[in-house]
Amino acid sequence: MSPVTLSQLESHLWESANILRGPVDAADFKTYVFPLLFFKRLSDVHDEEYAAALQEGSDDEEYALFPQNYRFQIPKGCHWIDVRAKATNVGQALQKALRGIEKANPETLYGIFGDAQWTNKDRLSDALLRDLIEHFSKINLGNEAADSDILGQSYEYLIKKFADATNKKAGEFYTPRSVVRLLVNILDPHAGESVYDPACGTGGMLIEAIHHVREHHEDDRTLWGKLFGQEKNLTTSAIARMNLYLHGSSDFQIVRGDTLRQPAFFSVDALATFDCVIANPPFSLEKWGEEVWTSDPFGRNFAGMPPGKSGDYAWVQHMIKSMAPVSGRMAVVLPHGALFRMGKEGEIRKKILGMDLLEAVIGLGPNLFYGTGLAACVLVFRQKKRKDRKNKILIIDASREFKTGRAQNELLPEHVDRIYKWYKDCKDVEGTVKVVSLSDVAINDFNLNIPRYVEPRSDQEVMSVEEAKKQLLSSVEAAFAAEEKLISLLMKEGLLTKSGNG
Repeated sequence: MSPVTLSQLESHLWESANILRGPVDAADFKTYVFPLLFFKRLSDVHDEEYAAALQEGSDDEEYALFPQNYRFQIPKGCHWIDVRAKATNVGQALQKALRGIEKANPETLYGIFGDAQWTNKDRLSDALLRDLIEHFSKINLGNEAADSDILGQSYEYLIKKFADATNKKAGEFYTPRSVVRLLVNILDPHAGESVYDPACGTGGMLIEAIHHVREHHEDDRTLWGKLFGQEKNLTTSAIARMNLYLHGSSDFQIVRGDTLRQPAFFSVDALATFDCVIANPPFSLEKWGEEVWTSDPFGRNFAGMPPGKSGDYAWVQHMIKSMAPVSGRMAVVLPHGALFRMGKEGEIRKKILGMDLLEAVIGLGPNLFYGTGLAACVLVFRQKKRKDRKNKILIIDASREFKTGRAQNELLPEHVDRIYKWYKDCKDVEGTVKVVSLSDVAINDFNLNIPRYVEPRSDQEVMSVEEAKKQLLSSVEAAFAAEEKLISLLMKEGLLTKSGNG
C-alpha cells in the first residue's frame, strides 16, 4: 500500500462514522470509531516491527517474537487480522482482543479502549461490525504509510467533526483549536518545560504545546514525561491518551478522575507544580466538590470558598496552586460572570487580585464554544510578572474578533495573531486595550467587567456643536410642519374642530 495523504485519511475516517449512522447516535460515534482506529494502528505498526525484527534476525522467527522488538505487545489472538477473520460474534472477538491488548500493556494502555459495549447486537450487529472492520482494513495505518503527523491531524479532524455533529455535548470534550492556539501562544512553553491541563478533554491543549515547541525549532521530545492531564469522563480520557500516542508522544500522564475532588498529581504531600497550567474547565459547574474543599488538604481554598452553585473559582484556585513557584504561568477560559459576580466570588477575586498574579483579561466574542452561545473570557496569571507589568492588569476587548458562522462563530488565524499582538505589546489601543492599575480596579470594587475599563470605539463621526444645533432646528421645523399637515387633514375629514375636541 502506498502512503496515504491527509485528505484521503480524513475522508476515510469520516466514512467510518457514516457506516455507524442510524444504529448509533452521533454523540456516540467517538466511542466506537476511535478505539477501532487505534486498534488498527497498533496492529499495523506491530506488523512493521515484526518484519523489521525478522530482517534484523536473519529470518529467525524466535528472535522476531522477542517482546523487546515491539513498542506495544499484542497477545496471540488479539491482532486485527484475528478479529477480521470472524464471521459471527464479531463484537465478542473485538472486545476480547481490546481487553487482551490492555492487559498485556498495563503501564501504558490499560483502559485505553474505553467501555464501549461491543457485544450489544441490538446496536452493533455482526454485519455492521464486519462492514466497519472491512472499511478500516482498506487502509494501512502503519508508520510507513501514515506517519504520526498525518495520523494525528486526521484524528484531530475527526474529533472536530464529531464536535460539529453534537454541538451541545461537544463543549464537554473539545475546545476550538484556534482558542487553544491563542492560550498556548500566550503561555509560550519551551523545550523541557512541564505542561498541565486539569480538565484536559481530548488532550488538545497538550498537543498544541507539542506543536508550539516544534514550530519554534525546539526539540519536542524534551516534553516527553512533562505532559500531564486529568479528565473525569472515561471515554474522553481514553481519547486523550490515544490522541497523544497518535501524535507521536510516547511518555505522558493522562489520569481519569475528578480534579477538584481528587487531584492526581503530587510532589511529596503537596500538589505537583508545573511551568504551564492551561485549561478550559466546565463553566459555572454545579456540585463541583464544595463538601471536600471545606477542609481541603492541599490548601486550594486559600482565597476563600467558592459558592456551591459555581466552581469557576475552584478551578482558578486549583490552577494557581499548580503553578511552579517562579516559572509558573497559567491561562484559563471562564464565563464573563467570573469577572464581576459579587458575594463569595467577589471576595475571592479581591484576594487573588491583591496577590498581583493576574496579568491579563481577554474578552472573546460570542458563540465560539460548543454548547453555549455565551461569550467567554481568558484570564492569564503569572507567578513572576515582568517589572513593567507589576501592579497592572492588561484588559483586552477582543469581542469583535471572529468570523460569523451559520452554527458557530470562528476565531481565524488573523484574529489569534491580532489578539496575541495586543497581549505582547501591552499598551493602550483606543476602544480595544487598556492597561489598568490595581488601584483603579480597587476603586471599582475589584470588578473586572471589561466595559468598565475599555469603552467601545465609535465608528461614527462626532458632530460639532453648531452641526448638532442645525440638525436639531431642522428636526423641530420638520415636526411642526408634520403636525400642521395632520391637523389640516383631520379638520378636512371632520374629525377635528377648531376647539380641538373630536
